[in-house]
Amino acid sequence: MTLAVRVALCLLLALSPLPARAQGADHDDDKTVMVAPDDAEMAAAIARARSSLDDFLALSEAPPPGTGKFKLKVMIVDGNVTEHFWVIPFKRTATGFVGILANEPELVHNVVFGQNIKFTRDDISDWGYTRNGHQVGSFTVCVMFKKMSKEEADYMRTQYGFDC
Repeated sequence: MTLAVRVALCLLLALSPLPARAQGADHDDDKTVMVAPDDAEMAAAIARARSSLDDFLALSEAPPPGTGKFKLKVMIVDGNVTEHFWVIPFKRTATGFVGILANEPELVHNVVFGQNIKFTRDDISDWGYTRNGHQVGSFTVCVMFKKMSKEEADYMRTQYGFDC
């Protein structure tokens, strides 16, 4: 299956738009943003994150000074519903990854906030970390800012150091 087809399938929901998490480091500030399953900007953001995942993983294993809060965004499927969550912290295993779900589910019912989950590389839809107080990566979040009110987006940028 090609990457484009996989991305399309990852974004596909039965009849509802894709919920995506705007922030994962602070449970109280979670913002759910609905994104259409065929949103070209979101598909491009996911493709960009996946294409640079190896560099991110290498950096997360030997973090340089001034970096921290390494996180992965992971797709969880429950029947015909898909929701994306930040996983903080995470680590590689022999067969994939494990980590702690850092968001409260709204649509899927097969996971809970704080749950230790196993996932594969194919489940990853984004990555991010901080460098000197600024967010790096988090490509899907930058797309979601365009879907939020100006006030919400400005708040998220200010509170969490997003430059997009």
